[in-house]
Amino acid sequence: MAIELLHSGNPNEPSAPWSQESWVTWTAQMLDSYHKWTGRHLIHRVPSNELPSDTADTLRAVQLTESQKLFEAPFVVVSHGTEADPLLNYGNQTALELWEMSLSQLIGTPSRRTAEPVHREERAMLLQRTRDFGFIDDYSGIRISATGRRFRIHQATVWNIVDSTGNHVGQAAAFSSWTFLQPDQS
Repeated sequence: MAIELLHSGNPNEPSAPWSQESWVTWTAQMLDSYHKWTGRHLIHRVPSNELPSDTADTLRAVQLTESQKLFEAPFVVVSHGTEADPLLNYGNQTALELWEMSLSQLIGTPSRRTAEPVHREERAMLLQRTRDFGFIDDYSGIRISATGRRFRIHQATVWNIVDSTGNHVGQAAAFSSWTFLQPDQS
């Protein structure tokens, strides 16, 4: 899914990306898929049986709040679509800071570029294992920021994203622990 970014004063950066319709929808799909595969919630969510049943506006307001909450979360969340060479289509604020990118730089970047060339085969195996099992929650590996800063992520959960009809629409990863590496460390 391509997430359209609407821009405000600075033409290079979107204004409150979490409030845009495509972003809210994608966030809901990520959160629903995370729960489907893991049985856990990535963020606190209002159970659907506690929502008033009177309007779709109530559901959308809840989804908007969840979208903002995930974007501002103190842990990393990134995702990509299903292209042959998957492109990043979501990164929360913590991910942007870790990868040292603006949102405009992150969106559309081939996700393989988040790993050094030497670690890309390992990354490909991780993505295949996720495709096969729906999710994994034990991944650790080395990644690289846009400026070349290397870091090891610990205990990442990677999961398949499905839409409301069950079609595979992408993959996402979340993690809260990472260690910056020295140039000679592996």
